[in-house]
Amino acid sequence: MSRAEPRRLFVLWDVDGTLINNGGVSKEAYARGFEILTGAPPIQPVVTDGRTDLAIMRALFEGHGLAFVPAMSDRLPAAMAAALDALVPRLRERGHAMPGASAAITALGEEPDVLQSVLTGNIARNAQTKVSAFALQAGLDFEVGGYGEDSEVRTELVAAARRKAAAKYGTVFTRDNTVLVGDTPRDVEAAQLGGARVVGVCTGRFGEAELRAVGARTVLPNLSDTAAVVRAVLSAA
Repeated sequence: MSRAEPRRLFVLWDVDGTLINNGGVSKEAYARGFEILTGAPPIQPVVTDGRTDLAIMRALFEGHGLAFVPAMSDRLPAAMAAALDALVPRLRERGHAMPGASAAITALGEEPDVLQSVLTGNIARNAQTKVSAFALQAGLDFEVGGYGEDSEVRTELVAAARRKAAAKYGTVFTRDNTVLVGDTPRDVEAAQLGGARVVGVCTGRFGEAELRAVGARTVLPNLSDTAAVVRAVLSAA
């Protein structure tokens, strides 16, 4: 891979609940992925709770009394990609981009030396599928994101993304020049333990008090005020 121009600020966007609302399609994709891997649909409910794809599927297997052996981990990316691909029409019908998401990505992309990608528990292929379903992909470098196949532990995804970004752009990204934008306490935790600043957004089911309680110093009600989003991200860094 050829080295790209250096950047000075690394912005990582959470996907589900921050950039998009998936309309419940994500849980349907896990159920389909489980059926692809096991040959039978799940009986137990899918619990996502901001975890990685590996962790979600492991819990689903264990809930059915099945061992999530290494071979299943190896098969998971292809199974989850196939599951979501089949649901893209439903995703577009029932989901939507969060108001202001496109404008915020565009505005930050116009700032000098800003690199943007995603940090999500989804596998890379599905993260890109979800974002692209609502035309949010422009301005995001998916090659340097943190994904569910990088680690089963979400708090390790910031480091994974930084390693990729350093290799491609020649910049050592640290806590001081990495900002994670997310809507859940798990996003805040991933930033704090992974080594990033955090901007919380109340675009999901958690309010300002809940995000501040777990350590988010900057919390926005949503992404609708583009100038406020840009200020918050640049100030956090």
